[in-house]
Amino acid sequence: MSDTTAEPGRAASTPASTSAGTADHPPLSHREIITILIGLMLGMFLAALDQTIVASAMRVIADDLNDLAGQAWVTTAYLITATIATPLYGKLGDIYGRKKLFLFAISIFTIGSMLCTLAWSIPALAAFRAVQGIGAGGLFSLALAIIGDIVPPRERARYQGYFLAVFGTSSVIGPVVGGLLAGQATILGITGWRWVFLVNVPIAIIALVVVSRTLHLRHHRLDHRIDYWGAATLSIALVPLLIVAEQGRGWGWGSATSILCYAVGLVGAVAFFLVERNMGDEALIPLRLFSNRTIAAASVSSVFIGMGMFGGLAALPLYLQIVKGATPTEAGLMLLPMTGGIMFGSIFSGQLISRTGRYRIFPIVGSAILVAALFGFHYIGADTPLWKTMIGMFFFGIGLGFNFQPLTLAVQNAVPRRDIGVATSSATFTRQIGGTLGTAVFLSILFSQAGTKIAEAFQSAARSPEFIAAVRNPTGGDPQANAAFIAGVQKGGGGGAGASALQDSSFINQLDPRLAHPFLVGFSDAMSVVFLVASGVLVLAFIASLFLPHVDLGPGPGQQGAQEGDAESAPVAAAGH
Repeated sequence: MSDTTAEPGRAASTPASTSAGTADHPPLSHREIITILIGLMLGMFLAALDQTIVASAMRVIADDLNDLAGQAWVTTAYLITATIATPLYGKLGDIYGRKKLFLFAISIFTIGSMLCTLAWSIPALAAFRAVQGIGAGGLFSLALAIIGDIVPPRERARYQGYFLAVFGTSSVIGPVVGGLLAGQATILGITGWRWVFLVNVPIAIIALVVVSRTLHLRHHRLDHRIDYWGAATLSIALVPLLIVAEQGRGWGWGSATSILCYAVGLVGAVAFFLVERNMGDEALIPLRLFSNRTIAAASVSSVFIGMGMFGGLAALPLYLQIVKGATPTEAGLMLLPMTGGIMFGSIFSGQLISRTGRYRIFPIVGSAILVAALFGFHYIGADTPLWKTMIGMFFFGIGLGFNFQPLTLAVQNAVPRRDIGVATSSATFTRQIGGTLGTAVFLSILFSQAGTKIAEAFQSAARSPEFIAAVRNPTGGDPQANAAFIAGVQKGGGGGAGASALQDSSFINQLDPRLAHPFLVGFSDAMSVVFLVASGVLVLAFIASLFLPHVDLGPGPGQQGAQEGDAESAPVAAAGH
């Protein structure tokens, strides 16, 4: 790769000799690696915290901006730009240096965060989140690529454990902090949910200072042709498909507008393939990588894992806040079992991989657990006890933890060292592709089903003595809200009330619980459809993981010798074909 580390008073270490070292380039010590890791972890913490803090506050944000059903744009806009930017950072890092690009990514992310605090509508917030995504695309891929450069394969599981601490910490405090901020009407005269984005600014300033002082990388420039046409055609392929995923339920899936989006997306996908083939090694995602069986299987699996992961992360907070009536802060705390599962799965798999050098079993078992967890979520309804949902969350987290680290290790270990950066970017890229599609598709399914399911629930409730009594004489909630709701039910049979709730669901909390119950039943029924489809998608991830070959990760601690010294001349990639 293009970067080598250099610190005052010692020789630099090249990627080829990261662990065993050479006469000219002694290996990095554990302390030196940790010093570099501090800067990387702060940058990754910035992006990881943002994902979790926004997810728990999204319902409040969408209600305040009067577009609950349009919230998918906020996530997909972020993921689109992050997805497209991720592989670009790999090539730009070779040209300009990874440290410069890492600092640039933090800066762009911070600018996007400040813009998000000014959002006046869901489309405006989505546009500003797109700016954030441009920065986020580099925070993950550059950090993972640098670790791939300076740490030998067997030891990566050990050091990536520090990254897991970052994800674990952000997963724990993100939902709680996001819920706490979103739950405040104002803080220092600023609407509470806007602090969800504003809080990134001081963290980013600290990250910039620490990265500038600790991330010492000596850059050896490698000139590349930047595949701007690849990025453009990828955008042409993705954006129309995501637009129709979001708007198709209103336009009609077979309408002329939807068909036009399908056609433009298909043309963009074909153009992207042709451009990448023509660019060869300079492509955004070099197609030759996918002739490697390990990378091909891991990439397919990552797409479906990303769909399931982001689909679950988008749906679960909505279930807890809308169906279970949790405050944003309470919903954040209720997600802790999933966080615990992710940490347990990641740490457990990382420790065993470090000891044995064997990783293949974890994506297979993890994918199977994800299928079972999401299929179990399919049976969760409005009246399901919370503890049952939390059990499902825990196993969902374990499944994700078993996939995150092993798939990245598999991809990094399947290529020569010179390709670690682009291979890592491709792994992140495919997961984000899946996440982008999953968020758009699953939220589209949710809100396209919600109206019908809510209307059906009201029709069923109309024969219920409890609901009839509540309509005649509501005793709980706000009298004005009850009166307006009852008038809507009598006029539209429940469908009108359900439709308005999909724009702003906050009024549900003001109703007599007996009046609100059919809405909760209908919304949870719509979610069960989402979870059922998601479990089917993850079956495909399980099948793809079965095609992963086993590639030994090399000698463990204390066993590095000539084998690692020969790593550059005889990369283990051959074993992955």
